[in-house]
Amino acid sequence: MSTPGHRNSLDWTLFAVLTVLWALAYPGNRLAVNMSDPAHGFPPQLVTAARLCIGAAILMGIAIWKKERFPPLTDWRRWGTLFVLGFIGMTAPFLAITFAQRTVDSSLAALYVAAAPLFVAGLAHFFFAAERLTRGVVLGLIVGFSGVALLFGPDAISSFGSASVGAQALCLMATMFYAITTITARAAPPMSPIMMSAAFVTLAALLSLPTLAGVDFAELDPAPSAYAGIAILALAPTAAASFLYMRLVARTSATFISLTGYTIPVVTALIAFFMFGEMQSFRSVAAYALILFGVWLSQKGAKKDPGI
Repeated sequence: MSTPGHRNSLDWTLFAVLTVLWALAYPGNRLAVNMSDPAHGFPPQLVTAARLCIGAAILMGIAIWKKERFPPLTDWRRWGTLFVLGFIGMTAPFLAITFAQRTVDSSLAALYVAAAPLFVAGLAHFFFAAERLTRGVVLGLIVGFSGVALLFGPDAISSFGSASVGAQALCLMATMFYAITTITARAAPPMSPIMMSAAFVTLAALLSLPTLAGVDFAELDPAPSAYAGIAILALAPTAAASFLYMRLVARTSATFISLTGYTIPVVTALIAFFMFGEMQSFRSVAAYALILFGVWLSQKGAKKDPGI
């Protein structure tokens, strides 16, 4: 494990790879649901279940190969944590974002990830005595969430570009789920990174299966690109990213990894531009800047403000 505050080249390399893997989720979703022609894409329920089942099979295979030991079923604390990580950290947000990306561009959906630290700062007040809200944190939250409001825009009641208000609300809901996952992971009992990723992704896959009841498989007519989207989702942001995330947590810290919230939108925007020609408005860029400034204020205020 590297020394806090002194990250070596391997830490930053793994960080960069993790950013790209997670950023690929948004273009992967767009391909899987076939945003431009939904009739030749997969329904969001099937996209979520497929990526999770394939990812779980890969990770469970690695865990078995490594002869990892899973906690006994009587260990309610560990299995409870794994259940929350699986449902709140994967099944629920994956479904929300995939449904949203039937109408929301990849780069716009990814912008909401940057707001995750704002939710974490607000939630931490209720769960960690050392992280109570201060004047500086509150100011940061106000500025940051004003950026979120700007993403919706003053014309949100009617529309925001090609994205519906409901779809953007799903993106924001997924961001809140990711924040809850961060809080849960910080309070989790010690577990092996490989075992932990294999277990919660497998639980997430199992939890996604009931949603397939609403899928009419006879009506499916997916294009080859939709299959490619599911393959990207299963291999990159699900299996590989989950494994790499746990390894990087063991080497560094959750705080260090949370910086991906700032880099993912930028990398996603670049990938989406070259793959789909996506371009976001000046308002989206301004909103992103406000969110980042709010996060910076909240982090600075948490360290220096004596409290409210």
